[in-house]
Amino acid sequence: MRENHLMGQRISYMLGALGHDVYYAAINSYFAVYLAANMFQGSAHKDEMIALVTSLVLVIRLVEIVFDPIIGSIIDNTQTKNGKFKPWLIVGGIMSSIMVMVMFSGFGGLTTSSNTTLFTIVFIISFIILDAFYSFKDIALWSMIPALSAKNEERETLGTFARFGSAIGAQGTSILVFPIVYFFTAMMTGSYSEGSSGWFIFGVIVAIVQGGTALIAAFGTKEQDSSLRQKAEKTKFVDVFKALVTNDQLMWLSLAYILFALAYGAVNGTLPLLFTFVLGNQLLFSAVGWIGFIGSILLVPLFPKLSQSFGRRRVFTGAIISMLIGLLLFFFGNSEITVILGVIFMTCPYQLVFLSVLMTITDSVEYGQWKNGVRSESVTLAMRPLLDKVAGAFQNGIYSFVAISAGMTGAKYIAGANYHVGMFKIYVYAIPAILIIISLVLFLTKVKLTEQRHREIVADLEKRLG
Repeated sequence: MRENHLMGQRISYMLGALGHDVYYAAINSYFAVYLAANMFQGSAHKDEMIALVTSLVLVIRLVEIVFDPIIGSIIDNTQTKNGKFKPWLIVGGIMSSIMVMVMFSGFGGLTTSSNTTLFTIVFIISFIILDAFYSFKDIALWSMIPALSAKNEERETLGTFARFGSAIGAQGTSILVFPIVYFFTAMMTGSYSEGSSGWFIFGVIVAIVQGGTALIAAFGTKEQDSSLRQKAEKTKFVDVFKALVTNDQLMWLSLAYILFALAYGAVNGTLPLLFTFVLGNQLLFSAVGWIGFIGSILLVPLFPKLSQSFGRRRVFTGAIISMLIGLLLFFFGNSEITVILGVIFMTCPYQLVFLSVLMTITDSVEYGQWKNGVRSESVTLAMRPLLDKVAGAFQNGIYSFVAISAGMTGAKYIAGANYHVGMFKIYVYAIPAILIIISLVLFLTKVKLTEQRHREIVADLEKRLG
């Protein structure tokens, strides 16, 4: 019975992560594609409006840096008979699903109207609502792991199940996004191309998947009432930022991860531009999803074994080296073969980096409790989603900046057009390579919270708390 419960909980959590990454990919990667190609199609101020919306998204998400730890504190101090996570998974999942449809809707024709002021006001309000409810759901979902188990082994199993679901969601979205958009555009307009009607149906599908899986995660998991959680002092509102800043391992890991996330987002987010305007074959972009999907199936289930055999530090290092090889292939190659090889070396190891970081952040909950006497589950785990959202905001900005600078706006490749490929490669391959190298150096020199150190900390905490 116990094993059946554990497996049911793992699968529920996996499905919640699947829908969550479908949503994340839609907002952080493909909303930028829709924005640059179709959102303002027919507008007299197309480039200006693309730049405006990109700037608004960036500013809203950067402002949110202040509020995500506070959201984590609110979740930490939530008390219901069903625990502290379920209410936020349900409400956040439903509301953010509604708002993602709005993002791909064309705002009732406002995107092509001359009343840019009204559109700007409506967009700001809509995106703030979307981002706020998504933040509650995002932080609640990823901060559940230390509440579901105190053991390293089960945490790694839960994290592996979740990341497997995330990989299916993210890579499945990459595989299906353009076929969905093309199919429904053809159904609505008769033209087999990338159109606004197809993007709206894509938004509806994302909303259904994300909302449904959020409910599955909410009702299929159960928090564990361990002594570490029952006897721990909760984070007070005034101590939210103190709990973060005084956790030195969390801070160093966060700095290393944000540099990595910015670099990876710049590369991965602009892959549609690479396939459309450098290779001239947009539909081949689905290969990115298939490569990531197969790589995830092979590597994600191996993470616990790799972690136990080599340790997270070596797993992280090996993944980063593979990514640097991928960047070299992107930078020096222009053929479909070199690009596909670059995708393999760049995208497949991402899951290993993510899991190494996620497990270390999860362990920093006990590290912070051991060091400061305060257990801050959601506040601590809020850092990873916060950093990803900041990177995602810059990813949208990078996409639009590169698309405009390199002359790569519009929905399709035009033979003979002057695309600035050299500039494109410097922005999205050379600079990210430097950031990734710095990230690796920080991780290896400053992050000391290994698996063995965490076991020692947990044993000491249990002794202190009786």
